[in-house]
Formats: sequence, C-alpha cells, structure tokens
Amino acid sequence: MRIEFKMEGGLAHFPGLSKPVSFDTEQLSQEERTEIENLVGQGRFFELPSSPAPPPRGAADYYQYTVTVEAGGRRHTVRLADPVEDPGLQRLITVLRKKTKALRSAGGG
Repeated sequence: MRIEFKMEGGLAHFPGLSKPVSFDTEQLSQEERTEIENLVGQGRFFELPSSPAPPPRGAADYYQYTVTVEAGGRRHTVRLADPVEDPGLQRLITVLRKKTKALRSAGGG
C-alpha cells in the first residue's frame, strides 16, 4: 500500500512542512504496516467522498489533510479538515502525522 500525506494550515503555517510525504507500507515495521492497513480498511477509505463537508465558519486556522492511498490497483484521495469527527479517520490522521514527523526527522519522505 502506498500512502501520500499532506498537512496544511494551523496557527503557525510553515510552507516547508506542507510538502507531501510518501511512503510504502511494505517499508514499515510489521506493527506500523498492520495498523495503517487496518485503519484504511476498517475506515472504508476507498468509499469515502473525496471532499467532505466544508469546515465550520472561523476554521481558517484548522489543519487540513490530504491523504492518497494506492492499493490493489486502486487510487483514492480524501481531503479532510479538523475537527475530524470519525474516530477511525482521526486515528489514521494521528498515525500518519506521527509517521510524517518521523520520516522528516530521518530525512526521508
């Protein structure tokens, strides 16, 4: 499974940090790979609309996320904004944010 994750916005927006990070779950530890693949599957990622409802008024400083998943010959992109109300999607975003931070710290992505 190939994942591309992009995070934008927030109070202190830094353009360099909004570059997308891509990785293949095959390159992750078994635990990380299983967690991400389960979250994508359980969250029915490929069935989600590409763009959910717009964020509430006054949400200019909220984070916005773009997640693209490629798996089994399928490719789907979903755009989300804080607050992410679905607990499974929120967990996926949390895991992807942590992975992105680790990859950037290691000089990858």
